Amino acid sequence: MMSHWIVAPIILPSLMAPLLVLVARHDIGLQRVLSLAATAALVVISLMLAVAAASGTVEVYELGNWPAPFGIVMVLDRLSALMLVMTALLALAVQVYVVGTDWDRRGAHFHALYQFQLMGLTGAMLTGDLFNLFVFFEVLLIASYGLMVHGGGKARLRAGVQYVIFNLAGSTLFVFALATLYGVTGTLNMADMAERAHELPEADVALLRTGAAMLLVVFAVKGALLPVHFWLPNTYVHAPAPVAALFAIMTKVGAYSIIRVYTLIFGPEAEVTGTMPGDWIMPAAVLTLIVGMVGVLAGGNLARVVAFAAIGSMGTMFAAVAVFTPESTLAALYYMVHSTFAAAVLFLIVDMVQSRRGTCALGVLPPIAQTGLIASLFFAGAIAMAGMPPLSGFLGKLLVLDAVRDHGGVAWVWAAILIGSLIAIVGLARAGSQLFWKPHAEGITDPDGTVAAMASQPVGVPVASIMALLGLIVVMTLGAGPVTGYMQDTAGQLFDTSVYINAVMGRN
Repeated sequence: MMSHWIVAPIILPSLMAPLLVLVARHDIGLQRVLSLAATAALVVISLMLAVAAASGTVEVYELGNWPAPFGIVMVLDRLSALMLVMTALLALAVQVYVVGTDWDRRGAHFHALYQFQLMGLTGAMLTGDLFNLFVFFEVLLIASYGLMVHGGGKARLRAGVQYVIFNLAGSTLFVFALATLYGVTGTLNMADMAERAHELPEADVALLRTGAAMLLVVFAVKGALLPVHFWLPNTYVHAPAPVAALFAIMTKVGAYSIIRVYTLIFGPEAEVTGTMPGDWIMPAAVLTLIVGMVGVLAGGNLARVVAFAAIGSMGTMFAAVAVFTPESTLAALYYMVHSTFAAAVLFLIVDMVQSRRGTCALGVLPPIAQTGLIASLFFAGAIAMAGMPPLSGFLGKLLVLDAVRDHGGVAWVWAAILIGSLIAIVGLARAGSQLFWKPHAEGITDPDGTVAAMASQPVGVPVASIMALLGLIVVMTLGAGPVTGYMQDTAGQLFDTSVYINAVMGRN
């Protein structure tokens, strides 16, 4: 019976999106009720699936009752359940913020696009087939472009076009990678490919390595690793801030794909793939971390500071991914969840500042409305993003540092993470002081009433949604034992590939 619930996170938003367009197109109130109800149901279903996955059983849903590798299968294990819960909780908090600020009135079909986005995200996390991973990536791309340009604007449209071009290039390479892998293995089912990769004749090994390398580049594009991260900074800066908060999960889909594919198919024991992907990922991760922190220090614009902080956090996470051990994967997963919520918090605060100041530029302007409340939220979000105690970012970075301890380049990695954390503290503190402290310290006034005119912004619901995300970070901190225990079991299941393969191939 549980197997039928596996497709619910995909079916629910895929049905809700067209329903919103066809039935509630002209009624924003009805759109909000239906969309919020669907997202709340997604949270409940995801939690239920996570509880089921915690037993260690890998559940498989065969569409049309066609078994793998001939049919399309959806697979629920601990990793996919974890990703579903993270996505659903983030989506609900961001959507509540959007409704509370009336932000969804600024353009047409926001909620329908939002549901399509959730369909792409949940599908990518549940699919057991590389081709359908590509399909769900494209659903993500289409929906995210619509959200990206929501509300219009020349700069937003330009950034949106850049975003689409880079991701279409990645999609094209994805097709080439799939064609190469299918040509050499005869399958795109991940479990089936994992078995066939070990049995290839020597003459086909080079093609398999080529397909694996192309796939790694594709996932690096999605994960915003240097040097293929160019689409991300302008996307985060020019996207509407609530949309950027949801996009905090987008790069994690690339990280999820690398963890899934390069433990299952091209894992440490798969000698046919030659060079370990971690040998390529680690230097890129360190460079991503450095560039991200330099961007934070450069300042100039709060949205850009937060965007580069998010990029830097991806570098920290990928440093753990690159080691490809159960311990490093545990660290990567813990830090992934923390950094997603922390980035979302800061992007929502960016929107609150923008709506009250009229700009995100870090110049000294008159104090904004609710400055003390917003400053407190920013302070908490900055602590979380920088990885300072007592919040879970500190624990996450400790786990990452411990996980890379035996890596050959440990000195460089530790230096990048520790110095990067210091730079993040300085950059975020400087941004906060310019926004919230200097206007009071220097007695800046608002003689023409420009800032006062923007004071009548909703407070209660938007603040509650940000507090909810901060509450999830606190839960991760106080419940670090159970949370890391689940993630430790998740990492162990990932590296015991026989459980996944046997379940998908129907051998249980």
